[in-house]
Amino acid sequence: MTAILSAVPRPSEHVSVTVDEQDRRVDISIDAQSFTSYIWPARLTKPVLYPLRTAKGTIITRGYPLEPRPGERLDHPHHAGMWLNYENVNGIDFWNNSEAIKPQDAPKMGTIQQRAILSAKGGADQGEFEVEADWLTYDKKVLLKEHTRYVFRGGPGLRSVDRITTLQAQDERVVLADAKDGMLGLRVVRALEMPSDKPEIFADASGRATTVAKLDNTGVNGVYLTSEGKKGEAAWGTRGRWCNLSGKVGEEPVTISIFDHPSNPGFPTYWHARGYGLFAANPLGEKVFSNGKEELNLTVAPRQSVTFRYRVLISSEISTPESTEAAYKAFVAAYH
Repeated sequence: MTAILSAVPRPSEHVSVTVDEQDRRVDISIDAQSFTSYIWPARLTKPVLYPLRTAKGTIITRGYPLEPRPGERLDHPHHAGMWLNYENVNGIDFWNNSEAIKPQDAPKMGTIQQRAILSAKGGADQGEFEVEADWLTYDKKVLLKEHTRYVFRGGPGLRSVDRITTLQAQDERVVLADAKDGMLGLRVVRALEMPSDKPEIFADASGRATTVAKLDNTGVNGVYLTSEGKKGEAAWGTRGRWCNLSGKVGEEPVTISIFDHPSNPGFPTYWHARGYGLFAANPLGEKVFSNGKEELNLTVAPRQSVTFRYRVLISSEISTPESTEAAYKAFVAAYH
């Protein structure tokens, strides 16, 4: 049952959480300034956080496919805002599903359907809400029941999102077989991409190809850096406790950090960090990223569950490895 929630922020709240189920959204504001919204529009095949902003209000997520902006790439229509899903769940592809899928491919695709907002509250230090969702096959069979808690914090030059997601198998065993496309992902603005010197083609597990064009590189300056010191293109397919994506968006220096918790399956995660602006942590792709040397095939028995804990930190600076490591340790301590 969906809780009845107040939509009126109290003046004492530093972080406000405003629920509008009729408009299919939950809005998060920090010091009366919009930070992000949890949305589940009918045109998307999963709920997402969109857009994400810095403490100064600068948007750091791509607009397409929801609100295309001039100069953006128009590829991968399933990359909207920030999300969590996976390419191979009992053979069903949740990651690559979108309104652009050909009808003949639809039966292979999964959808995550928002079910209920269980609680929502703002506060002086943080705001949070909890949701339930179903991971559905094409014929509406529930493979996984999802419970997610989101926690939002902010301060001068900082914004953060914690996502704690528990996935419970239902009547059958669920195997999240090793695959490239997963799991916590966000798609960033053009400025935080890496400069591209050639068009590229990327294929999913079913062989569907997506061409990523070479574009004008003016103002494009994103750089990845992992906890293990892997930089730029070298970050992709490597493991680390955390990964930063840094660059200037206009005149504002920005670092997006994703933190992987030691209790997560597959820790330390592999980074599915692409130069064209996909920034994702995929802890379940061992066979792909290790060239077959390791294999995980995470399996959840009927009625059993698995939990993933992540923090996304948005800093209005080019963060150093030292400051990132300190912030990472604070995250680990918060969920020990």
